[in-house]
Order: sequence, then structure tokens, then C-alpha cells
Amino acid sequence: MDLQALPEGCIANILSLTTPLDAGRLSLISRTFCSAAQSDSVWERFLPSDLESIISDSHQFSSLIAAYPSKKALYLHLSDHPLLIDHGRKSFQLDKRTGKKCYMIAARDLTIIWGSTPEYWEWITLPESRFKEVAKLLAVCWFEIRRNISTIILSPGTQYAAFLVYKMIDAHGFHLEPAELTVGIVGGISSTKSVCLDPNVEERHLGPNFQGLERPKERSDGWLEIEMGDFFNLGLEDEVEMKVIEIDSKWWKHGFFLQGIEVRPKIV
Repeated sequence: MDLQALPEGCIANILSLTTPLDAGRLSLISRTFCSAAQSDSVWERFLPSDLESIISDSHQFSSLIAAYPSKKALYLHLSDHPLLIDHGRKSFQLDKRTGKKCYMIAARDLTIIWGSTPEYWEWITLPESRFKEVAKLLAVCWFEIRRNISTIILSPGTQYAAFLVYKMIDAHGFHLEPAELTVGIVGGISSTKSVCLDPNVEERHLGPNFQGLERPKERSDGWLEIEMGDFFNLGLEDEVEMKVIEIDSKWWKHGFFLQGIEVRPKIV
């Protein structure tokens, strides 16, 4: 059967059952496929069904809907531009390849041990951050950051990974003991790994317990990120625990700037 002979509406229905990436590729087949791939009926299937309830509390909601009347334009905008929601405590974004939901939780919405003590942590503004405030570490020995989230806000049937998003500026004290990163379903399976958070420390200044440990990577926005762990979202009402801890070293740590924790589909 010649698919190009099908009515455009039928082709659009077929494309809506694929993925955004596949729809883009198939649009190159012919003019009919290209026209069908622009259809709102296709891109509406790629957008989360609860999108309006997710972004309705954003101050950009009305202007966003007006500026991007087509579903494809809205999809592409949300995949390239994180949208602040929940009174600026989270950002929402779509994974461009799949349309799955991505969130970053701001430092202000994380539990930071000693985070409310001004002698230890300071809340500052950085122009390169998507959030109003970031947490600047002044001096602590007990370094711990944690947060639980409900899987109900995520896309079901999806492998997710959590990433710590931060900067190191004139950092000190992270070279003596590795940090422990933990991610897992509360009451279920979790994983913990040791990592080197500071990308700037030379190997010769690290202890033997750092041998072969993962280091952070630089993101396209200039921040650092390191994967904390991953989990599969079955679509049930589970709680995911995410934790960063380093309490073994007796040295004071400083120079760590926390933007947040990002949860996004894992590329496998």
C-alpha cells in the first residue's frame, strides 16, 4: 500500500502515534506528509494531556498561549525554554525527542542542612540561573541536600534520571572525601554511588578513594551537572528520594553554588 496516497488526515493520525523525532523525519517523505506533520492533531498528542494544569500558575501562561497558537510551536518553545511554575520554585520543560516531562527543583525548594543559617549558606542572585535565588555555600563540614518528589507529576512508563545542577567557584574542601549520591523509590529499590563533585581538583591532590570516580560535566547553559541516579516511573503514586551527602571529611567546604536538582528522561 502506498502511504502517500492516503488522505492527509489519515497520515496525521498515523504520525500522532509516533514520536516528535519520528514525525520530523517522516515529514521529509512528501509534501502531504510535511503538511500533516504540522497539524495540531499531531502535536496535541505529543503534548502532556495535563499541560494546562501544569503551567496555568505561571505568570507567562496567557502570553505563552497567545504567542504560540499552534501546538507544534508551543511544543518547540516548551522544549527549548524552561517555564517557571509553582511560584518560581520549579521549572517545567519538555524533552524535545519524546515530549516527556522534565522538571528542575530550585535550591529554595530543596532541604539543605544548615541552609537557613546565614553563617553557613547565603542566598544570592546569579544572572545565569533560571531561578531568582541560588544557594551559595559559605562554610560547612556537614554537607547534605535532599528532596522527595511524587512520581505522579512525571510521565508514566519512563526511565528518569536525577541530576545535581551547580557551580564550583574557588571551591575548597571537596577533595578529601567523595560525596554520596542516592536516588530511589521510597520503600523500594534505591542506588547510591560515590562521586567527585569538584571538576577542578587535579588527580594528584585527590585521595585513593577517588580513583575512577565520576566527575561532573558542563551543561550547555554553563552550569555543571552530575547524574545522581535513575529510576523507572511506572505511573503509580510513588515517592522518589534524592540525596547528596558528604559528612566524613572534617574539613570546611565552601565555593559550591546550587541551582537545583533536575529530573528528566534518561537517554539509554
